[in-house]
Amino acid sequence: MRIAMIGAGYVGLVSGACLADFGHAVVCIDRDPDKIASLNAGRMPIYEPGLDALVTENVRQGRLAFSTSMREAVAEADAVFIAVGTPSRRGDGFADLSFVFDAAREIAGALSGFTVVVTKSTVPVGTGDEVERIIRKTNADADVAVVSNPEFLREGAAIADFKRPDRIVVGAEEARAEAVMREVYRPLYLNQAPIMVTARRTAELTKYAANAFLAAKITFINEIADLCEAVGADVQAVARGIGLDNRIGSKFLHAGPGYGGSCFPKDTLALVKTAQDAGTPLRMVETVVAVNDQRKRAMARKVIKACGGSVRGKTVALLGLTFKPNTDDMRDAPSLAIVAGLQDAGAKVRAYDPEGMEQARILMPAVDYAENAYACAEGADALVIVTEWNAFRALDLDRLRQIMSSDGSAPVLIDLRNIYDPASAARHGFTYCGVGRTKESVARNGS
Repeated sequence: MRIAMIGAGYVGLVSGACLADFGHAVVCIDRDPDKIASLNAGRMPIYEPGLDALVTENVRQGRLAFSTSMREAVAEADAVFIAVGTPSRRGDGFADLSFVFDAAREIAGALSGFTVVVTKSTVPVGTGDEVERIIRKTNADADVAVVSNPEFLREGAAIADFKRPDRIVVGAEEARAEAVMREVYRPLYLNQAPIMVTARRTAELTKYAANAFLAAKITFINEIADLCEAVGADVQAVARGIGLDNRIGSKFLHAGPGYGGSCFPKDTLALVKTAQDAGTPLRMVETVVAVNDQRKRAMARKVIKACGGSVRGKTVALLGLTFKPNTDDMRDAPSLAIVAGLQDAGAKVRAYDPEGMEQARILMPAVDYAENAYACAEGADALVIVTEWNAFRALDLDRLRQIMSSDGSAPVLIDLRNIYDPASAARHGFTYCGVGRTKESVARNGS
């Protein structure tokens, strides 16, 4: 199959590289000439494990190319994927679809022969209808079918998710389009990845509903964590206890500082706006959005409380800045609100992240950035683990205690991801503070 991928951002680049690895001929198109120049030089604009090697190999094999010009690639394509950004719109929080609609107009002028135009971007219900209307208005003679094919990629595990998906959702209105999409994903047949074919609007809503449900699970366990701290229970034991129920499942039940990233914040907000416009407000999702926003700032107050009620004049070291490990994505990361709250309270903030500091420097210029975890902790009054990078899971606690500031009291370790054993941290001389865990609850539950 000949495929044109409009947009060489996270979704477009990963999807294009994986489709090329299946054996398709893929051209990724992006308006940003610097991005295309970097890709042609073998430099990735994002960090995703394994992506650089995947891109390099498929470029070498001649299956993957990059360009700023859309016309030729679209004219030759069997399928054209729209994988451009849909950020939250300023003012009302609805998804900004201007990039999607601009792509549709440009695609329309370049179509030749029967072509399937696939919306890969996360878009509100009814966007496919508008994309089709734009294409037919721009090019009345176009032989085209518009399909919805939402992505379900996790940053940090995107390549595995694309190649071994739980499901492939295709929203198609005609048999010709369905046949093309089945051919696109035919290489996944051996993995027995189920292809679910639905109406186009159903596919669009499936993506938003999935993200909202996962965001709700995260928010639920975070609120349970607060209750655990108040009553002396252990949230990790609670999460295990409910997660063993097959109806609930164990994933996304890890208490922490709240969700962030490029998907959950904007997608939950866009779903809320879509539902309000349809006259069927989703009160539960509205609450999820509000609670998560409040939680990020509350984590700064948690750090301050753990430091004795004041951080004025103190140095607080943060390990991890990205919203999750194995990515350099800083979008809506909890660290942004935590740093702002600590700085507002008079703290000096030092930070280290294995991949996210280049982006973090743009967003948080007043932070001191360290070259590694130990340099970050040196002389600090408190150490906060914000992102659960593997590099932070087995730190030398004795070394940390020795290099951190000490006024005779134990240095403070605030573990917002619950990756350390409280008893072990205490044995190494730390005052430990986790999420949804108290000394009493941990001892009682044998954690």
